[in-house]
Amino acid sequence: MATEALNDAAILEALQMLDGWERDGDKIVKTFEAGTYPQGLAFATAAGMVADGMNHHPEDFSIGWKKVTISFTTHDAGSKITQKDIDAAQAINKIGIRT
Repeated sequence: MATEALNDAAILEALQMLDGWERDGDKIVKTFEAGTYPQGLAFATAAGMVADGMNHHPEDFSIGWKKVTISFTTHDAGSKITQKDIDAAQAINKIGIRT
């Protein structure tokens, strides 16, 4: 069974509940700020483990100097935004990051 893409209204509604996440075309993206580079690495590891546990991995994951950027899209839905992306973003937001 294919995963269904969310329509624009559903995406907008979901993003209003996702602190810091933004739409970038057919993906959702957030940059998390860390207090130190090692804190960013620790957060990235935790976020990766959460995504792996959900069996829904980021489309892109970037670790920079005291920041981590994560983006999601669902390849099973033609690289569109789905509820899987929203759920993963919510779960990652719950991890928190020390600044």
